[in-house]
Amino acid sequence: MTRLELYHQKPKQKSWKGRFFFIVIGIVLAACLITYWQYDRRPADLEAPVEEQGEKVVIDLPNGQKVYTYDHLIFEKDGKMYYKGERNTIDLTGGTVVYENWQEPK
Repeated sequence: MTRLELYHQKPKQKSWKGRFFFIVIGIVLAACLITYWQYDRRPADLEAPVEEQGEKVVIDLPNGQKVYTYDHLIFEKDGKMYYKGERNTIDLTGGTVVYENWQEPK
């Protein structure tokens, strides 16, 4: 038997490990994509709770300025009237409260 017959007539062996590896990687990537698409299509349920703010009021201050706010944000302490905002408290003593339906800015 010559070298040509010895080495070139044998069928080449095919590795099943390489094909198995690419099939597994493909299945994992497809599962990740499907999971991401399902997560991406889900609506965002991150809404702030709605608080009842009360009636709309306008407070006329003695210096001529007006404060547009809601009834539940005004409180009295030691005979003084205060506005309790999200970050601050404003003294509204001496102002008159008028229940008026003002329009919210857009």
